[in-house]
Amino acid sequence: MKLKFIFLLLSVSLFAQENPAASFWKQLQQHCGNTYEGVITKDLGNDDFANKKLLMHVRSCNESEIKIPFFVGENKSRTWILRFKNNRIQLKHDHRKPDGSEEEITQYGGISTNTGLSNVQVFPADTETATLLPAAATNVWWITLDKESFTYNLKRIGREGHFTVKFDLSNPAATPVAPWGWETN
Repeated sequence: MKLKFIFLLLSVSLFAQENPAASFWKQLQQHCGNTYEGVITKDLGNDDFANKKLLMHVRSCNESEIKIPFFVGENKSRTWILRFKNNRIQLKHDHRKPDGSEEEITQYGGISTNTGLSNVQVFPADTETATLLPAAATNVWWITLDKESFTYNLKRIGREGHFTVKFDLSNPAATPVAPWGWETN
């Protein structure tokens, strides 16, 4: 009888634990409205980012979507859009022109293949991405999140190195103007 009771307690304890993706989501939502400055810690040789101020602004949050514009100097074209559904998180890259219209290459990304960890979510390229950008079919993005930092990472499987930009969550920055195309959102 005692063994059954112990097993029941362990089972209830396991089921009571929060899904790691849900935990990650809640942690990220705590930063809604805040802006943070970042630095490149791993580079793929993209000069577009060299010597430019890098900002992420956790601009809007609701229970199923978080929009995070990523500013590279004066370039306000990039927004990471995260969506939470069925205990999985999807990452899409929204790219806009200065007039707010979508760039030709936009809405690429992936969805986590499992619940991940409460501090790491991984997004392999989805079918839409492979169709839109065949060279990105093997891309894997991942985001890490803890009390001190948020990192956005990209690995192109089959190529050397990877890209990482790390944002300091302990030091909020001034809120920037809206990214291109999101002035009313």
